Amino acid sequence: MSGFQRVLLLGTGPASIQLAVSLKKQFNCTVGIAGRESVRSESFFEAIRQSDGFIGASIQNEKHRPLAGECFVDQVFKGYETIEGEWDTLIFAVTTDAYIEVLKQMKNDFLKQVKCMILVSPTFGSNLLVSHYMRQLHADTEVVSFSTYLGDTRWMTDQPSNHVITTGVKKKVYIGSTSTPSEYVDRLYRMFEQLGIALEVMSSPIEAETRNISLYVHPPLFMNDFSLDAIFGASDIRKYVYKIYPEGPVTQYLIRDMRTQWNEIRTITDRLRMQGVNLLQFMTDDNYPVRLESLSRQDIENFNQLQDLHQEYLLYIRYTSLLIDPFSEPNPEGKYFDFSAVPFRKVFVNQDGALDVPRMPKEDYYRIKIIQGIARHLQVSCPTIDRFIAAYEAKIQEVSRTHPYQSLSDAFVVQTFHEDIRMICTGLANSKV
Repeated sequence: MSGFQRVLLLGTGPASIQLAVSLKKQFNCTVGIAGRESVRSESFFEAIRQSDGFIGASIQNEKHRPLAGECFVDQVFKGYETIEGEWDTLIFAVTTDAYIEVLKQMKNDFLKQVKCMILVSPTFGSNLLVSHYMRQLHADTEVVSFSTYLGDTRWMTDQPSNHVITTGVKKKVYIGSTSTPSEYVDRLYRMFEQLGIALEVMSSPIEAETRNISLYVHPPLFMNDFSLDAIFGASDIRKYVYKIYPEGPVTQYLIRDMRTQWNEIRTITDRLRMQGVNLLQFMTDDNYPVRLESLSRQDIENFNQLQDLHQEYLLYIRYTSLLIDPFSEPNPEGKYFDFSAVPFRKVFVNQDGALDVPRMPKEDYYRIKIIQGIARHLQVSCPTIDRFIAAYEAKIQEVSRTHPYQSLSDAFVVQTFHEDIRMICTGLANSKV
């Protein structure tokens, strides 16, 4: 069986619907969706059942027309342990910290017949983690990592359903595989070409995983006293992720932390003999551009060679230049679109009745703990990363102490992620990275 004949998507989020529509359109393959049973996934499964497997993906911007479409899902599995049949490709559209948990719920005999596993939104080291798990089963499975999901997809309504809308699409996404050359990567390259997204093939999966902007900007933006108070505190005054202090957390000190954390990650990639990221170029060319009047090409391209203070100055300019969308049309009063007005999401009571932490910074906690574990394995000093983790863990412990009678989710437990870190570092020791 060649690749992309029978594709099973793992996860019941909006990305699974968008990917199912795109895969069906591109490969005319058999597509299944599997997910765990939960209060939240129940409305997803019910919507699929009521529509007889019919799903749809809409777009917000006409230039993203290739992503729109509709199709029928061929099979749906409620609970990973219920998966059966032969599937050549598994696509992990679940949160990064759930990969091993999901793998453990599937039968070993089923996993061993899978030819390729694709990680949609992994973190630094995820491919090594999944590859190590599969090697323990004596399975020769290709594992492919994207740098990040292709865009921003959300439910068409507030509730999970059979219909999503993709509101934003990345210009470029990176990909790497444990097999080279790879038929899977070649076919995904052609699919992304049809979708109007550049797909850059990296020499290794871990190199693709370092091309996720969240690794570099989320910890400094979310794991500081200002942001943690905005997320966990009692105040109803709205604060914004990307705004300058006092409306948001961006100060010269936050920018300094962003630069030093980037340097710590760059030391790790250097130690692994990998091409590191030019942070300013990555921000502007691969994520969101600013006008050349604000940042010159010379400064962007030579960023790595500049002095620390000069780098911080340019990063600060980048954030101030994006307080408004510099490419939007001004209104008659000369006001541009308020691009930076992304409010912090506050802690909330989830559908199980427990106080919970928003996806940002909950997912970022896992990502940064993994990087800390890799740094320690490589004997790389990472004081900025250590400080971010200490601030976050102190805050969740403080909330636990001050809410003794409140039901709390697992997000308020200080984690080591020891087993994941052990598998990743074993993979590093055995790999040619």
